[in-house]
Amino acid sequence: MSKEKRLRILLDTSFILPTLGIDVNERVINAIRELKQREAEIFFSRFSLLESLWVAAKLIRTGKFSYKRFLAGLESLFKAGRYKLISEGPDTFMKAIELYRLGHEDMIDNILYATSIEHNLNFLTLDEELKEFIKRNKLRDTLILP
Repeated sequence: MSKEKRLRILLDTSFILPTLGIDVNERVINAIRELKQREAEIFFSRFSLLESLWVAAKLIRTGKFSYKRFLAGLESLFKAGRYKLISEGPDTFMKAIELYRLGHEDMIDNILYATSIEHNLNFLTLDEELKEFIKRNKLRDTLILP
């Protein structure tokens, strides 16, 4: 597949959790398999890592967390070359604030969506509420739901 026509995807947090050794539902796993088959160019944000740490903290409390798997996943995200770390600029944060002003209160989602706009990426998410918010406010729809 040519690089110009390659699908470019920013992953929502749910889609990096399996790489970090955290169990997710089959819908997420199937979407990741589809990205691999399509040879998509995959991006992630440090804000998804922050959100992943909150998930990890909950799992630590329940005793269902593997430090070894999490570390291996982090190393894979940063070193294996399959995923690309994306940078957010001032426009991303201003857009995130605007989304909040319009009524969407999940700031991590706001940042990720704004990042997809800034970098012209599709945003793979499970968040149907965000999809409806974007539609209701007639915003540019970059979201892909599996």
